[in-house]
Amino acid sequence: MTSRHVSSPSRRTVVRAAAATAAAVPVLSATANADASASASASAPSEAAAPAPAFLHGVASGDPLPDGVLLWSRVTPEPGAEPGSGRGADTPVRWEVAEDREFTAIAASGATLASALSDHTVKADVRGLRPATTYYFRFTTGGQGPGGGEVHSPTGRTRTAPAVGADVAGLRFGVVSCANWEAGWFSAYRHLAARPDLDAVLHLGDYLYEYATGGYPTQGAALREHRPAHEILDLADYRARHGNYKTDADLQSLHAAHPVIAIWDDHEFANDAWSGGAQNHTPGTEGVWEQRVAAAKQAYFEWMPVRASTEGTVYRRLRFGRLADLHLLDLRSFRSRQASIGSGAVDDPERTITGRAQLDWLKAGLAGSDAVWKLVGTSVMISPVAFGALPAHLLEPLAGLLGLPKEGLAVNVDQWDGYTDDRRELIGHLRERGITDTVFLTGDVHMAWANDVPVRAATYPLSPSAATEFVVTSVTSGNLDDILRVAPHTVSLVAAAAVRGANRHVKWVDMDSHGYGVLDVTAGHAQMDYYVLSDRTARDATSSWARSYRTRRGTQKAERADRPVR
Repeated sequence: MTSRHVSSPSRRTVVRAAAATAAAVPVLSATANADASASASASAPSEAAAPAPAFLHGVASGDPLPDGVLLWSRVTPEPGAEPGSGRGADTPVRWEVAEDREFTAIAASGATLASALSDHTVKADVRGLRPATTYYFRFTTGGQGPGGGEVHSPTGRTRTAPAVGADVAGLRFGVVSCANWEAGWFSAYRHLAARPDLDAVLHLGDYLYEYATGGYPTQGAALREHRPAHEILDLADYRARHGNYKTDADLQSLHAAHPVIAIWDDHEFANDAWSGGAQNHTPGTEGVWEQRVAAAKQAYFEWMPVRASTEGTVYRRLRFGRLADLHLLDLRSFRSRQASIGSGAVDDPERTITGRAQLDWLKAGLAGSDAVWKLVGTSVMISPVAFGALPAHLLEPLAGLLGLPKEGLAVNVDQWDGYTDDRRELIGHLRERGITDTVFLTGDVHMAWANDVPVRAATYPLSPSAATEFVVTSVTSGNLDDILRVAPHTVSLVAAAAVRGANRHVKWVDMDSHGYGVLDVTAGHAQMDYYVLSDRTARDATSSWARSYRTRRGTQKAERADRPVR
């Protein structure tokens, strides 16, 4: 067995527009002091010994395959060798995968090197495992010199995907997005970590935020401060911010309990990022955009349990037997600059959110899939959301005369609403090729939604739906009641009614809650159970079920379910 070391308007515009319209930690959990679980098996020499290396940032796994999984950890080789510091000697690290948590039945093992070149992070792309099987893993360092004791990382649990051609009875995924360190505690991760029934957790972007302390939320509202305190711009900064987030006990628990399948959105780089810049990037004073992006991507692939592609992107495909193909998108690296709100430029066929190569890849993957369900992980909403929609027979001709968007006045052109030609081509492809049972899984907007994806929004429901979309709310990032500083659900019910009135394909929207989703997939349905937290600012926040929506096989429509799947 071998291993491989792998080295404009925003969502805040959406909630403000809506406001205007309204007028238990598992046994395996790691902790922020993960080094406390490390053990020294040999007695110390009589003279003062050098401090032992430590695994302060926990362990993680991701991107499960039928025969393998990607493992991750980070070694702190000596005190002061903090993320992004460049300090610390190269440190040999061994890894083990076992069938039991006591590591008496080793299934695979190997070695790698924690080097300053990779910020002392280590990865092992393990193969040769059995499909649909739970494994335990850990990293070890030390124990090779006179008097040196072994230091173990926390133990992680992971699970491989079902065999490619297997008939799978069911799958279950946790689904999360938008976790701002300064806005609250990551209790959603703790509740997902405690669930023993998940095959993996999907993280749909904004795993971290790039702002300076107090920058978002507004100055003085930070519950806990970012490190570093300034806006992150270079490689050392992005490494340090990743390291900061991975000291969170609940985040460590999540990574130690389940494989995480992640894509990025904008805040892994800068707010409202596009291929040539970002709303939150000032050329000159904040350096060259291409250099900032390169630094952010390098740190991301060092610190996340994600396989890096040769193109430096996160779009990729994972298969879960014959039940589901999961198509994961990168909607930042190739997109055109965002258009202005109200501009007909959103319909320009020369503008793109996916890039030509990625859109062709997605279309080919959807058309060639023999899986029951085609799941698409997209960091921003594909369903149109328009305000002040005109009657269908007036909308298109008037839009053509006035240079307005032909599908209604979109309020968030950072979403697929700002790139309607790509959306039209993709939805047309689903219809023309007879591709059914496609479900888009989305984050970004800090609200929970259940939508049909209409072929023509202006005439829906007389015109058909091509797919469904389930959008999860934020883990902590601010939504409507947070921005307005009002009690939850005091003004949002009016706003939600206005949104649904202008967008008949929207079945449900919750503008105020924080939480997560659990997606249950069987041969007959794909159901999203939406869970909400009692208080994002409370470290011991409880979780409760709020609503469930499902799409039945062959319908392409979302319907309410009366209970969560147990």
